[in-house]
Amino acid sequence: MSLLTLFKAATRPTILLAGFLWVLHGVAHAQDNPRVSLVTNKGAIEIELLPKFAPKHVANFLSLVEEEFYVGLVFHRVIPNFMIQAGGYDSDLNYKASERRIENESFNGLKNKRLTLAMARLNDPDSADTQFFINVRDNPHLDAQPGQPGYTVFGKVVDGLDVIETIELTDTHLRMGMVAVPEETIIIVATKLL
Repeated sequence: MSLLTLFKAATRPTILLAGFLWVLHGVAHAQDNPRVSLVTNKGAIEIELLPKFAPKHVANFLSLVEEEFYVGLVFHRVIPNFMIQAGGYDSDLNYKASERRIENESFNGLKNKRLTLAMARLNDPDSADTQFFINVRDNPHLDAQPGQPGYTVFGKVVDGLDVIETIELTDTHLRMGMVAVPEETIIIVATKLL
């Protein structure tokens, strides 16, 4: 038996073990990221949250899910080829106030790519509270730039693309001074930590 054959025979279990441990690490790493289901009247959207990159935003979002804050709220701003937004208004467009303010974490290296989840905010970078949006295309103009905070990405959609497309393509109109409001109410009927 050649030395090469002996080496291959000796290292095969090591390589297999290393591969197995790598797979386990990937599984464990994925399990570290909480998943949430947003159940709408159009179907469910499953989101994987990324606490390693945006711990304050993830903690805030999980707290809101646990409190069932989003139940009964609607997707109130839908702009095709841009984003869909929810988390602030009920079906009558009454604003659901919150005293929350989350410190901007947009310099975390995550980009506003298609199917990422980010927090909406005002001009003040630290003004995010409860409203979130799902990017339906890459939106690099929303990313942080040197010396200029962006919109913090803190999760990504892992299931429910068909639901997102249905919401994105819904007809919208001007209602109560708000633009891009869906003509048909798209409501969050439940939120679940998976």
